[in-house]
Amino acid sequence: MSKNRSDSLQKAKNYAFLLLKFRQRSTKELTRRLEQKHFEGPVIKETIAFLKEHSFINDADFARAWIDSRLKKPLGLRRIRQELRIKGVDKSIIDSNVNRIRRDYSEEKVVAEIAAGRLARLKGIEPQKAKHRVFSYLLRRGFSPDIISDTLAGL
Repeated sequence: MSKNRSDSLQKAKNYAFLLLKFRQRSTKELTRRLEQKHFEGPVIKETIAFLKEHSFINDADFARAWIDSRLKKPLGLRRIRQELRIKGVDKSIIDSNVNRIRRDYSEEKVVAEIAAGRLARLKGIEPQKAKHRVFSYLLRRGFSPDIISDTLAGL
């Protein structure tokens, strides 16, 4: 390996470690960031392989941590799925993690709590208009339109 390539590889690793210091990243995210810094393809591949080999990156762990943090917001499972797809996580990893969460996470309950709170703050507004605003808000947060509709109909 030439001195120049060795230096480039070390710089790529250092940059990847800098990014990982702030939060976990998916493989695709790190690859994109290294590309943006104009590292060469072989250097990027070698850096990613090194990080995987030493367990600094793992898409399954990343997905698990991402879902846990996003549920605290709270966000709907549809939005979380979409975010993970954008971050380049494999569909099978997303599916297995979302299925794991579905057992303990009740979107209906979360939607009902948020909707009740939002409607209480919109007391002075015409009820139909207030429900439309709450529906839009919940939809943007990634909750299922069916669950939102059923919940708002019951309020």
